[in-house]
Amino acid sequence: MRQLMIAEFITLDGVIQAPGGQDEDLDGGFTHGGWTFPYWHDSIGQHFFDAMANTDTLLLGRKTWEIHGGAFEPMVDDPFGNTMNALNKYVVSTTLSSAQAWRNSTLIRQNVVETVRELKQAEGKNIMLDGSSVLAHTLIEHDLVDEYVLHVYPLVLGTGKRLWPEGKRVNLTLVSSELLPTGVLYQRYRPARSG
Repeated sequence: MRQLMIAEFITLDGVIQAPGGQDEDLDGGFTHGGWTFPYWHDSIGQHFFDAMANTDTLLLGRKTWEIHGGAFEPMVDDPFGNTMNALNKYVVSTTLSSAQAWRNSTLIRQNVVETVRELKQAEGKNIMLDGSSVLAHTLIEHDLVDEYVLHVYPLVLGTGKRLWPEGKRVNLTLVSSELLPTGVLYQRYRPARSG
C-alpha cells in the first residue's frame, strides 16, 4: 500500500497558513504571510528533493493547488518546477469545473475519503500533501495519514490556519529529528496506531 505523507512548514502553535509569500493566503485577515523566509537553510530544499524521490502523486486542496499551479506550470527548465509539473496531481474541490490549469491534474469533487483510500491502494510511490489545511483536517479525522513531515519554525503567530483539527487527539511516534542552523527543527512522525 502507498503511504500518504503530510509535509508542512509549521509554527510552534501549529499554523501552516501562507508560509511562502506575503499575499499567498489572506483568509481571515491573515497578515503574517512569508513567515518562513528569515529561517531558510539549504537543508530545507534538500529535504524536499529527498521526499520527492519517493513521491509520484500530490494531493491538494483547491487553494494550494491554484497557488502551486500558478507558480510551477509556467516554469521551463527549472529542476524544482520540472519535479512539480511531472507529478500526478489530485485536487479536491467542489468549486472548480476543471483541473486543466496545471498539467497532470485530476479533479476530485466528491467521495474524497473513499477516493483517497483507493489512491493509497493503487500501485505507485508515496502520496504527498502540503498546505491544504481543510483537506488535511479531513485526512487526519479519517486516520488516512501515514507520516507527518514537518519543518517546525521557532515562532508563534497566534493566528492562522492550523494543521491539527480542533478537538482531535493524534498520538505520534517520532521517526527522526534534525535541528537546522537557523533554528528550524525538521521532524518526521508516524501515527501511533494501536493493534
